[in-house]
Amino acid sequence: MRNRPILITGGAGFIGSAFARLILKAHASKAIIVDKLTYAGDLKRLEEVKGKYKFYRVDICDKARMERIFKNEKPGIVVHFAAETHVDNSIKDPAPFLEANIKGTHVLLEMANKYNVAKFIHISSDEVYGEIKRGSFSESSFLSPNSPYAASKAAADLLVQAYIRTYGVRAIIVRPSNNYGCWQFPEKLIPVVVLKALKNKKVPVYARGMNIREWLYVVDCAKAILQVVKKGRAGEIYNIGSGVELKNIDIVKNILDILNKPYSLIGFVADRPGHDFRYSLSSSKIIKELGWKPVTDFKYGLKQTVAWYKDNLRWMELKSHN
Repeated sequence: MRNRPILITGGAGFIGSAFARLILKAHASKAIIVDKLTYAGDLKRLEEVKGKYKFYRVDICDKARMERIFKNEKPGIVVHFAAETHVDNSIKDPAPFLEANIKGTHVLLEMANKYNVAKFIHISSDEVYGEIKRGSFSESSFLSPNSPYAASKAAADLLVQAYIRTYGVRAIIVRPSNNYGCWQFPEKLIPVVVLKALKNKKVPVYARGMNIREWLYVVDCAKAILQVVKKGRAGEIYNIGSGVELKNIDIVKNILDILNKPYSLIGFVADRPGHDFRYSLSSSKIIKELGWKPVTDFKYGLKQTVAWYKDNLRWMELKSHN
């Protein structure tokens, strides 16, 4: 295993790049990054570890090209981040989500099985469980996805479980809660609010902003995934959450407070179709079994994130269509 590289799909994405930076700065001597570089991918996220990885610009759905990569590189571990992730986009057009999230995962599972990958870490989402009014989801909770995005991720999870059972693929599923931090594409809530507020534009908030999400700092998430790579048991599922639950409107107000912007910038808009009210994960399994726990205080993490976006406003402007 020490002589076999780690392969990271979607390594130029938001969470994938955070994981890649973590392992390349401190751990992996050999890393392969595969990314299609869609609108949400950006190699600038990896500039601080430039020269420490081998990069392939490849669509994971391209079985022939993925086969060549696995045959030539012989990865021992695969960490699969690559996915279409924006719920709003999935509502407008589900097709790319079915293609990337289901077919792409299938291609990778085929490769993992054929080329005897020692560990296949599949990055899923808390959204596969659907919404929960009270309590928290455990890894054994039923899947009840409500958006095309969530449905595509749930389908991929079931496919992973089928390959574990039927073919003996040594796979693990992780389900993180809402991530935030630097380098997030400005279509998600926090960077959108920062960008709009800095430009003194209306900040769009669905309905009355009462929907609740569990917020996890992306560096903490990357560290949790690294623990799963190191200590996770094949066939298992691990939730990764922070226990920090906030209404969307409170997130928006916190950001406006940090930026010294008025609440009058808030503009309530029609709710998203099928909008889940609340997500909440029980992370006791990964805490007890793998020794991970979130360490970043939310207020500190949010201030750091907002400061980063202020310092990198030009990057956000180039990425944003608004």
